[in-house]
Amino acid sequence: MNIKNVFIYYKNIGFKLLGLLCVLLGIIGVALPVMPTTPFLILALACFARSSSALESWLLKHPRFGTTLQHWRAHQVVPVKAKYAAGLGMLIGFIFLLYSSPPAWVIALVAVVEVLVLTYLISKPSTPPKN
Repeated sequence: MNIKNVFIYYKNIGFKLLGLLCVLLGIIGVALPVMPTTPFLILALACFARSSSALESWLLKHPRFGTTLQHWRAHQVVPVKAKYAAGLGMLIGFIFLLYSSPPAWVIALVAVVEVLVLTYLISKPSTPPKN
């Protein structure tokens, strides 16, 4: 085995493990209102695209998340329901953060990140284009 093949082998394992971790975090996000689901599944899809066509296909054909991920891949579509859920989840998480009395810089940093994420989500189309 040459060094290039070894590197590719370990890179694929790393992407598979990261993708599986993202799927796990996405599943946790289904149950917890302050944890997002869609971003983790999109990241998992990107990892599987670089490491495992079987896992990528499984995720794209998943009965619950497959259509959403296919629309994301083709047109970067974020459904309205997902936008509202993300906004509500971030709001709830931010309220919990405020009640935990963190330093002011943490509050500011989280607020800026959440505003940027919401701006990004809102800028994406909500439905695939009509052909």
